[in-house]
Amino acid sequence: MNFKKAPIVYLQGKPVLLFDKQATLLEALEEKQIDIFSECRNGFCGSCKTKVISGTVNYIQEPLAVLEEDECLPCCCKPQEDLDLDLAANTQAPLNVED
Repeated sequence: MNFKKAPIVYLQGKPVLLFDKQATLLEALEEKQIDIFSECRNGFCGSCKTKVISGTVNYIQEPLAVLEEDECLPCCCKPQEDLDLDLAANTQAPLNVED
């Protein structure tokens, strides 16, 4: 049997969450109380656009907003591998990667 490791999401090099069964990257960040601006649910596509420092994502649906090569839309993607985002790690509950 082949098991794939769940991706770790980092914010500016600091591990903050293990992406496991969340629907989207945005939902995972919100669950972890990461401050990320998003108006996606109100019809403003592209508002959650985020710089990717390293790693790649897979899109659940094709993004409507135009993206640069080093950007992602957390509202409609999942990390494909460990992912480092250019967001401030302002959560009070960092990921304990020793678990």
